[in-house]
Amino acid sequence: MPPSSAPRFFYGWFIVAIAFVTMGVGVNARTAFSLFFPPILDEFGWSRGITAGAFSFGFLVSAILGPILGRMMDRRGPRAVMLLGVALAAAGLGLAPLVTAPWHLYLTLGVLVGGGTVCLGYTGHALFLPNWFVRRRGLAIGVAFSGAGVGAVVILPWLQRLIAGAGWRTACLAMAGLVVVTLAPLNLLARRRPEDMGLLPDGDPAPASTTGAGAHAANVVDQAWASTEWTLALAMRTARFWWVAIGFAGGLFAWYAIQVHQTKYLVEIGFAPTVAAGALGLVGFTGIAGQIGLGHLSDRIGREWVWTLSCAGFALSYLLLLALRQHPTPVFLYAMVAAQGVFGYGLASVFGAIPAELFQGKHYGAIFGTLSLASIIGGATGPWVAGALHDRTGSYVLAFWLAVGACVVSAVAMWLAAPSKVRAVAGRVPRRL
Repeated sequence: MPPSSAPRFFYGWFIVAIAFVTMGVGVNARTAFSLFFPPILDEFGWSRGITAGAFSFGFLVSAILGPILGRMMDRRGPRAVMLLGVALAAAGLGLAPLVTAPWHLYLTLGVLVGGGTVCLGYTGHALFLPNWFVRRRGLAIGVAFSGAGVGAVVILPWLQRLIAGAGWRTACLAMAGLVVVTLAPLNLLARRRPEDMGLLPDGDPAPASTTGAGAHAANVVDQAWASTEWTLALAMRTARFWWVAIGFAGGLFAWYAIQVHQTKYLVEIGFAPTVAAGALGLVGFTGIAGQIGLGHLSDRIGREWVWTLSCAGFALSYLLLLALRQHPTPVFLYAMVAAQGVFGYGLASVFGAIPAELFQGKHYGAIFGTLSLASIIGGATGPWVAGALHDRTGSYVLAFWLAVGACVVSAVAMWLAAPSKVRAVAGRVPRRL
């Protein structure tokens, strides 16, 4: 029997709440590497490049998980994917205190934690959250993904105090325990699709004589495209698939390049280290509002517009960073923070929504999992290219202009993918009398 109307409406938001907590803990299990990094350097005396390479190596190796997780989601559902993430992340954090050589670090905090947080983070949740909403898809994903920012505000200061008082090994074990205790039981309640409970997206009741696809046909613009049963092979033969891939790669190139190099750049142009670090933290905090607000806005004006606004936010951030070289003022600094957090971080709210508008169906997990390769490649190459160009030219100027170009390419690619020409968002669906 389907649940009553009130639980029917709220169950989708219950799934969002599970995702919010999972993102808060899971994503920050990976972010915590930046806190473990200094004491590990002090203890072992390894070079910064070798030690930091564990993070980058894990990021790249975890890229191969995208297509595998997509197929796993299609066949087994989110519980299997999330519990795999819990097991990998907890194992990496739990074994990290035993490291005595760099390759141990690459395996534990690199590959295991990196792989686990791909399951528990943006990629894992984008594989199934879009199934639960149509009219409120952007808002729901934005709320869920904002958990990463809230988790950073709560968990990272706690970990830092634990490192200072008891050491990085104890902090690793504590984080492993937090992952297991909070996320393992919580994700036993996750479901892949509302149809698994006799419902439709947005909590609508499923009529006995139809399927979930038919009930939301009002927002379909291209009936032939929307009625296609998309497989990965079929999707890869379309131009839209590759435009989305280019958009993902360009957007994440810009996001991770600024995230990794911003603090060092600000210190080099004269800001105090505490101010530079505080700016990065403030970006994450303002990103909470950005993800929720722009997610909601995308349900009103369309996914392409919000992706473009977010790319413009990152491009403006880079331009303000360049301006700060000549005018290192608080006004420019906080304008950069606002552009990056309030606008740039809005990318996350439509990250899963865009491919879902185009390729939703039984094989969406495999399709999105493969598309996520492009985002991971963009995210991994952005910091490396920016660093390499700095080493060659002695400044970040060329790297920052390249990132601005990546923002432009990413925005144009999403307009060419044109999800709004397949399915209209709720704010663009004509009202019926």
